[in-house]
Amino acid sequence: MTPLPALPIDAVLPAIVAAVRERGVCVLVAPPGAGKTTRVPGALLDIVQGTIVVLQPRRLAARLAATRIAKERGVELGGEVGYVVRFDRRVSAATRIELVTEGVLTRRLLGDPELRGVGCVIIDEFHERHLDGDLALAMVERLRARRPALNLVVMSATLDAEPVATFLGDAPIVRSEGRTFPLTIEHAAAPDDRHLGKQVSAAVRRVAQEGLEGDVLVFLPGTGEIRRCAEDLEDAANVFGLAVVPLHGDLPAEEQDAAVRPAPGGRRKVILATNVAETSVTIDGVTCVIDSGLARIARHSPWSGVPSLEIEPVSRASCAQRAGRAGRTR
Repeated sequence: MTPLPALPIDAVLPAIVAAVRERGVCVLVAPPGAGKTTRVPGALLDIVQGTIVVLQPRRLAARLAATRIAKERGVELGGEVGYVVRFDRRVSAATRIELVTEGVLTRRLLGDPELRGVGCVIIDEFHERHLDGDLALAMVERLRARRPALNLVVMSATLDAEPVATFLGDAPIVRSEGRTFPLTIEHAAAPDDRHLGKQVSAAVRRVAQEGLEGDVLVFLPGTGEIRRCAEDLEDAANVFGLAVVPLHGDLPAEEQDAAVRPAPGGRRKVILATNVAETSVTIDGVTCVIDSGLARIARHSPWSGVPSLEIEPVSRASCAQRAGRAGRTR
């Protein structure tokens, strides 16, 4: 098997394994691009009895991360490494590393409070602090009081680790420093009143004119903005020979895979994505991220009981995650 490329997380894998072996729990803080999602589960296989369940906040991230782990380990997806998300599953009796979404793990905990057959739960991207993720952490920690052999690892790129470690009984904290390649971050010089598609088109034109090599990943609030932005990018795409592709959770798996793969004919891609590409997804070739700083957030009115999707600014932690999509492979 071809040797794996070195990643920053590799330097601290022995410390993570030692913490889990000795204490059964660990809090890991590693910057975007360190390789924690793909390398940590495999490093724990030899010391964990049973399945390693890796919690991911999004379906796309769970599926793509499972695909990448399987590729790095040289196994078929659905064998040693698999995933379970809503409406889709690739697992078998041989599966030892299983990536799941928060809702899947919550339902599993409710249906089987003992998590029989599970030897370790890894909660990835914990900084996002979804209700299901917090609930899973609390339920797994309570279960560990009855099942001391159940291991728990909490991972994030932008986590205030000390409160979480305290909640987990003063768990060991492991930190991975640095990312694979350096990043340069620029901000808009002044507010721009044009609609989002025009702003993105201007930014893409600037990147193309400056001759930056590699693909461009654009973060937008939702599918409507992606469609309108794709229309605004038509002229720039024709002038500079760019392939404009969408990436969001409602796309069929084949179209999601097409957004991640290199474009036909070696063309540069402009990937228009929602926040599904924010965490745990490595798209080879991305060297530039254009971030709108916005996302569609699910809200619920306690007065009317009506759910809604609101466009809101993302957190600084999310901005750091988005920036980290660039500089991962070069």
